[in-house]
Amino acid sequence: MLDLLEAFATVVEHTSLNQAAKRLNISQPALSRQIARLEEELNVELFHRNGKRLEVTRVGQLTYDFAVDIRKRQLDYLKSIASYKAEGQKIVSIGASLTTLQTTLPIFVNLFKEQYPEAQLKLITGKTHEIVSLIRDKEADFGIVADAIHEQGLISIPLLSDHLELVVPNHHELSSVQEGSIEHLSGLPMLLFSNGTWYRKLIDDLFRRYRVMPDIRMEIDSFEAIGRLLSTCQASALLPKSYLRKQWLEDNDLSVVHLKELEQTERVTSLIYAESASLNDSFRQFIADAAGRADW
Repeated sequence: MLDLLEAFATVVEHTSLNQAAKRLNISQPALSRQIARLEEELNVELFHRNGKRLEVTRVGQLTYDFAVDIRKRQLDYLKSIASYKAEGQKIVSIGASLTTLQTTLPIFVNLFKEQYPEAQLKLITGKTHEIVSLIRDKEADFGIVADAIHEQGLISIPLLSDHLELVVPNHHELSSVQEGSIEHLSGLPMLLFSNGTWYRKLIDDLFRRYRVMPDIRMEIDSFEAIGRLLSTCQASALLPKSYLRKQWLEDNDLSVVHLKELEQTERVTSLIYAESASLNDSFRQFIADAAGRADW
């Protein structure tokens, strides 16, 4: 019936069977048969025929309005399908700072793949300022960085805010401490994140502020590696609270010791993209939904 409705709407719009037939690229007798078939199926008269003139009946006008609405819905549907296919074929570049690789990024990637299972992802890693440069130069579509970015031309959306926590092996002397003090870190064997990273700068600033001098045993680029080595090295570490999942702590036989001073190490993880980025409505809605999640 959709084809019959489209043929009928075309006749109404051209006010002539001859012109409508040319528009539809069919013969006039064939078009007349289609109109007659539609009238037969609906059991109504769509036109008053006065010689060669066609006048739309009242029910014909209702039918025309319905046909136009169906046509619009069909076009909208086809556009949506085309947009879906384009999104699936698109290669999306995501820049991620090193400190987000094992915390926020995996969650973001899972959310993205759930929404766009056919899309191809390209991951670029680097330090925060490098990721910001990639977004600014449009060499990446999105960026996830462990900082709040305030730069003209960039949109920065906070995803989560957390702070550092002291992590020790379960059998460590501090594991039973309910509320520790920053002074506990003086001389304490520790595994720290490597120099040059945002987390290391945050930790070094903390040590200077409180004049704390821990015993630094190793500097490593991976939260996962630090967690696995703590028990072996009989050491402690300062790790972001968002990374300290219950199962991860249990798997590595680790405990969290809360130090009130560490609440001052609050940091924001942000999703960034260029203000001029050509994002369609679907992508923009995905960003809004991601920002509104409470389980980062």
